[in-house]
Amino acid sequence: MPKARQPETISRLPPYPKIVILLSERMSPLQFAPFSSAVDSGFWYQLTQKKLDVFKLDDGPVDMSGFYSTSSAPGLPPVFHVDYSALESSGSRGSVCCVSGTLLNTNTLEDFKRKDKRMLLQENAQQKIWAAIEDGRALQDPSLLQHCLFLTFADLKKYHYYYWMAFPALTFPKDVICEKEQKLTDCFSQEKLERLEQSLASLDPCDRGAFLVGDQGCHPLRERDSLKGKILLGFTDPSGFAKHPGWPLRNLLAFAAHQWGGNSWEVVCFRGKAENSLLLSLRTEGEPTVNGVCPEAVGWEMSKGKLVPKKVDMSESMDPHKLACNAVDLNLKLMRWRLSPGLELERIKDTKCLLFGAGTLGCNVARCLMGWGVRHLTLLDNSKVSYSNPVRQSLFTFEDCKKGGVHKATAAAQHLREVFPGVEATGKVLSVPMPGHAVPESMWPQVKNDVAELEELVSSHDVLFLLMDTRESRWLPSLLAAHHNKLVLNAALGFDTFLVMRHGMRKEREDETPHLGCYFCNDVVAPGNSSADRTLDQQCTVTRPGLSYVGAAMAVELLVSLLQHPLRGLAPASKVGECGEGELGLVPHQVRGHLHNFSNSILASQGFDRCTTCSQRVLECYRREGSDFLLRVFNDPDHLEKATGLSELLVGLKDDEIIALSDEDSC
Repeated sequence: MPKARQPETISRLPPYPKIVILLSERMSPLQFAPFSSAVDSGFWYQLTQKKLDVFKLDDGPVDMSGFYSTSSAPGLPPVFHVDYSALESSGSRGSVCCVSGTLLNTNTLEDFKRKDKRMLLQENAQQKIWAAIEDGRALQDPSLLQHCLFLTFADLKKYHYYYWMAFPALTFPKDVICEKEQKLTDCFSQEKLERLEQSLASLDPCDRGAFLVGDQGCHPLRERDSLKGKILLGFTDPSGFAKHPGWPLRNLLAFAAHQWGGNSWEVVCFRGKAENSLLLSLRTEGEPTVNGVCPEAVGWEMSKGKLVPKKVDMSESMDPHKLACNAVDLNLKLMRWRLSPGLELERIKDTKCLLFGAGTLGCNVARCLMGWGVRHLTLLDNSKVSYSNPVRQSLFTFEDCKKGGVHKATAAAQHLREVFPGVEATGKVLSVPMPGHAVPESMWPQVKNDVAELEELVSSHDVLFLLMDTRESRWLPSLLAAHHNKLVLNAALGFDTFLVMRHGMRKEREDETPHLGCYFCNDVVAPGNSSADRTLDQQCTVTRPGLSYVGAAMAVELLVSLLQHPLRGLAPASKVGECGEGELGLVPHQVRGHLHNFSNSILASQGFDRCTTCSQRVLECYRREGSDFLLRVFNDPDHLEKATGLSELLVGLKDDEIIALSDEDSC
């Protein structure tokens, strides 16, 4: 079989030496300029987002769209564009021709390689193009004569994309001969050219890709029977080659041969302007016949003269911050796709967390929250980083200790942003007033300002984590949380034990029905100054180094389990042996862990009606008196026992009637 002659126009263009593909495997005098795809970087970003949010692990066909237009410069191949909107919707883009398409995104590179490309192309041509020709839909909507097939594999961890574009074209009729090529300006009068351009612009967008040309201008294909005089086929030609029409003419000829028969056609190749357009006289040897089977299709795009896919590396051109956000989201979404389909990740992501304490527990809790995708974190602490901190507190370095140390809250927030730029981390250097820590009268204005700022922070966040060293430092945040009915997670460390608990929430603030207790509900004495006369070992948090990681992780996991429970913070305390109603299982009230025997105990307790923090008596005093009530508590912790009635309860109580539990006692 003789070798096909390459067109002279193309042979003079080194970048496109083999751009022309024959209509079929047989020799054909008419050669077409196939599409060369141009895929914008925006499409890959949108594909990444759709894969994460919508497509998940589904590798089924997805609707997409692309477009082509007339060539802007002579000698350039037809270009088919796929941009950022390809996965949204298809439609008119003014002077361009939109083409619907099918995206097949495989989940593995092996699947991408194993796909039977020939079968995919033939099936796509049969289902999308030939079926529309046979049942007449293409007559009503000529845009159905063009379709694209996009086979991809998206490596979402490395942002490498493998793709292969196909433009199915039917090899029917088999042999098409171009008898004559003319410039349109040599054949049409100026008046007729003007009518052609004006009438084409007025056509419906779906009719602009393929149309009829009569004496009065352009008409939709479906009006052929009503037209008189000489009728020509016309199409929007994306080719820039002088003698070679663009790829869309293939399927238009297949449609005309099937719909109207005949063995000769005159075709107007409209290229944006009349002076660039062509008139071709085409014929076939004999009458084309159809045997009811879809003709063979060709159309896989060539790369450097070979039928091979292409690869794009977007890792360096995409915004690193967006890459980091996508990577974090991907890890969590893989968890939902594979293991927990009901996991509501957006609820976790949108939760605003306020961390009281940016030390050993605070650093680890913040890191774990980021691992779950929490984006909004505020850390509150007034101490500075010391030389003993970095080895135990995971957000600090040796540099943070120099020159007296930087404030923990601001340093922790800065390092969180360095770890993950997508997090909104804020550090607040603020003191928390405490019962038993007297406030001189000269400091009252400052303390009132601090309380007002604390209340604003509590009201603007969804969850509070209490991660401080002393018992009394947890009192005011617990009171403010109860006042605003916020969810509280409390974590405390002993030498080899930890306590993680959630404070009970009420359906209504004034509701007196039983609820789970808070950190202070099991106490019969008010919190006081526990730091007075402390020895060195009592001034420092002396714990086994791994304990803070366990306690911090337990606190965060308890929060996430609560967020996935139907009742959220109102969920009842789960018991050992229960399955749990939440997506992630149990939601206990308290977890006490023991490293000395590597065991955990799940506990629960009801709220105490004389609690010094969350009881209605205390909350009512705060609502009524505000900061004045707080100042009395700070200067006189016994005031809480009087306000709640604990002092009356303790009158006449014998020592052997009080049970004292320490962290070392078994439960």
